[in-house]
Amino acid sequence: MSLPIILTTTEQVAEFAAKLQLHPVIAVDLEADSMHNYQEKVCLLQFSTEDETVLIDPLAGAELAPLKPILADPAIRKIFHAADYDMRCLARDFTIEIDGLFDTMICSQFLGEDKFGLADLLRKYFSVELDKQYQRADWSRRPISEGMIRYAGEDTCHLHRLVEILEQQLIEMGRLEWVKEEFALLEKVRFAVHDGPLFLRFKGAGTLDRRQLAVLESLLQWRNTEARRRDCPLYKVLGNKSLLGLARLKPTGRNVLQQVEGVSPRLIDRYGSKLLQQVAVGLELAEMELPIYPRVERRVKDPAVDKRMDRLKAWRTKAAAELQLDPGVLINNATLDELARKQPTTEGELETVGLLKNWQRQVLGEGILRVLN
Repeated sequence: MSLPIILTTTEQVAEFAAKLQLHPVIAVDLEADSMHNYQEKVCLLQFSTEDETVLIDPLAGAELAPLKPILADPAIRKIFHAADYDMRCLARDFTIEIDGLFDTMICSQFLGEDKFGLADLLRKYFSVELDKQYQRADWSRRPISEGMIRYAGEDTCHLHRLVEILEQQLIEMGRLEWVKEEFALLEKVRFAVHDGPLFLRFKGAGTLDRRQLAVLESLLQWRNTEARRRDCPLYKVLGNKSLLGLARLKPTGRNVLQQVEGVSPRLIDRYGSKLLQQVAVGLELAEMELPIYPRVERRVKDPAVDKRMDRLKAWRTKAAAELQLDPGVLINNATLDELARKQPTTEGELETVGLLKNWQRQVLGEGILRVLN
């Protein structure tokens, strides 16, 4: 593959968008800098038609507005691989909507592929080896190296041929409509907007008492501010495990800081005073102001529901084996649990509870009702 060109101006993007309109199918990907900066952002976009691969650099000032009508046009198929993160980033950073999605990772999952990463599929079908050294590269750095440019182009230039193979297999197996329904659902995913205390989104916070929770929130607020100041990911300031350890131990001196896993002497030299200050903020908070971790009321254990769940899982294992699909792709545990609780007994009830996708209801509905009855 020849080295793709990089568009850096809005005028170039507009000219390229006019060309894209003439193609019924385009392959799309993006590179972001989530491993390297405080607020991740889209740093590069890749587009491949059957004729050429072109990269667009939004960090150079190229506006993406000319691409919006094309990406929102359902008559133009947009091939992605593992589109979930890309959908969210494009919507957040550029208010770009995708209609006409075709995701090759979902295709491979519904074909029962053991490995469905892009590198695995390209190796299997085309004997193409992607250079993994660039997977964690800092795509916000400029200039972009020739190796990174080549890697970025490889992400989309093979997708047209890959779709031909995967789509034909899906047609032969009668599963093309299944994945189309999955694509339509995937087009709607967006990053969640979070409000309230930071501890609400912190794994392990629910194991702390109220005073420890106050210390944790103080530390989280400090880490967030420090990461923004340094423009780096949160974990590069201090890891989650260390934060949880600090909240539990509530250290009041440097000697105690050393007892927390992941808090090295070097880190203490840099942040020791700040960490102790933040712990003190949590310790000094008035009793009536201490945060409360919201508890979801536990469902009453029902032996009958548990038995139905066990039967549904056993049925799923058998059905997944017959269809040569991963059980979690076929139907997830959360859906099975709700089915076990609501126990629909007719096709009408099964449709009314609204737990299943259309393809699941058509393919699995009879078996589910048989198990529940």
